[in-house]
Amino acid sequence: MGFEDLIPAPRTGRRVRPPAPFVLDGRTALGAGPGTEGVARLLRDVLGAATGLPLPDGGADSGIVLRLDPALEREGYRLAVDNRAVRIDGGSAAGVFWGATTLRQLLGPEAFRRAPLDPGRRWEVPGVVVEDAPRFRWRGLLLDVARHFTPTDGVLRRLDQMAAHKLNVLHLHLTDDQGWRLEIGRHPALTAVGAWRPRTRFGHRASPLWEEKPHGGFYTRDDIREIVAYAAARHITVVPEIELPGHSQAAIAAYPGLGNTDAVDTASLRVWDDWGISPHVLAPTEATLRFYEEVFEEVLELFPSPFIHIGGDECPREQWRRSPAAQARLRELGLSGEDALQTWFVRHFDGWLAARGRRLVGWDEILEDGSGGPGGATALDGLTGGAVVSSWRGRAGGVAAARAGHDVVMCPEQQVYLDHRQHPGPHEPVPIGQVRTLEDVYRFEPVPPGLTEEQARHVLGAQAQVWTEVMEDQARVDYQLFPRLAAFAETVWSVLPAPGERDVADFERRMAAHYRRLDALGVAYRPPSGPLPWQRRPGVLGRPIEGAPPNV
Repeated sequence: MGFEDLIPAPRTGRRVRPPAPFVLDGRTALGAGPGTEGVARLLRDVLGAATGLPLPDGGADSGIVLRLDPALEREGYRLAVDNRAVRIDGGSAAGVFWGATTLRQLLGPEAFRRAPLDPGRRWEVPGVVVEDAPRFRWRGLLLDVARHFTPTDGVLRRLDQMAAHKLNVLHLHLTDDQGWRLEIGRHPALTAVGAWRPRTRFGHRASPLWEEKPHGGFYTRDDIREIVAYAAARHITVVPEIELPGHSQAAIAAYPGLGNTDAVDTASLRVWDDWGISPHVLAPTEATLRFYEEVFEEVLELFPSPFIHIGGDECPREQWRRSPAAQARLRELGLSGEDALQTWFVRHFDGWLAARGRRLVGWDEILEDGSGGPGGATALDGLTGGAVVSSWRGRAGGVAAARAGHDVVMCPEQQVYLDHRQHPGPHEPVPIGQVRTLEDVYRFEPVPPGLTEEQARHVLGAQAQVWTEVMEDQARVDYQLFPRLAAFAETVWSVLPAPGERDVADFERRMAAHYRRLDALGVAYRPPSGPLPWQRRPGVLGRPIEGAPPNV
């Protein structure tokens, strides 16, 4: 394979003349310049496993040579291959790592295997020069582990898939109404109670089917340390999300006093077993603030990420309206109404995190002002300059935040929610949401129209989302993610033409080679053609649910 088949597409690439390849054999050494030792260890591990070659320590003249070059962009790299050496220079260790990822692609799909397929195989790298750097600094994937739990090994596997596509932010959605997935030492009931629900609706909200068995699980502190370290070795930042003040039924089930006890019976509350938006929200008390401060203290200890996500979306107000204590709190704080209570929660933790050197990230509802109006400077004026907006309800929130001088991550549901169906036909498993084809994702443009050049600099990048309500196992997550995640990766890494001018045919040509890499990684992707698995073997997943709305 050559640079013509790379995904994501590099900025520049050319064949060297004469076209003599570099051959890896038992004598090939791997030399690591200062600052690249971690990349060398990982590259030796993965290439050694796939090729069976020892790749001993080497010098700076031959074999595979890794070096830092401060003249390059921080995540940029230069990969130069001739018949004497493979040289990877990077603006940082991250740049060297992305160059090493390109090297694996050039070696062929077998380089992504965990053991040699043919011990006598000849391993060649074509003679090329590739110069590359990412367009955006935030190239993210949200993994929802609250609705359906992903064990630690599954998260590590997802990190390998991200690294293979040069994605660098894993947003872990750790808490929601349906489960709390993070061990908190000072509040053990969050996992003893909040990590488990008695049953689960099977399919989307219109489904009459239930899986009548408990579902749950959580990450211990050591699990998180392992995930964070594994990600860091692959130059991926793990951003934790702890939801508040809505999407909090699991926490309230564990500690009923966190809820609005004078408006609803929280003593008999259980972790939610259904999908949608629970009416149970946190009570606006000082005790609730202290509780979550203690949670975040442990979160900061485990996650070195400069960004901490607090959710802030889809918060019902009805319990606050019915709660005498919440109404008294409104008057005490001098707030205009229940809508302002959400802003109060967000502003409190924005300041609390900023005082500890971290940056709050929230869904675009954090833009709403105290009167409940959409995205304006009123709400943003009360946030620190470091607060970041995840714009999911389209582009408007991102535009408002960028114009107000706040950084933005573009996550619009209309383009990059990969839990939505991939095909308009009736045979998608649990046909949820609108159709998002591979071409739709490939035509996604992270920078909204109408921004000035200065405002556009506030777009840190973009993030694909995979919400797991209808994804009961890892094979289903694979199917929803791929091949669309490969298209998304190119939109956030590569410098592409305007959406209407993008060469979809060329991308699909390169995907023909990339499917073999996905096979080597063990990805259960949606097949590009031919009968789908449930068409070959009819079952409940292949049958639309009677009476279900067309989009749910």
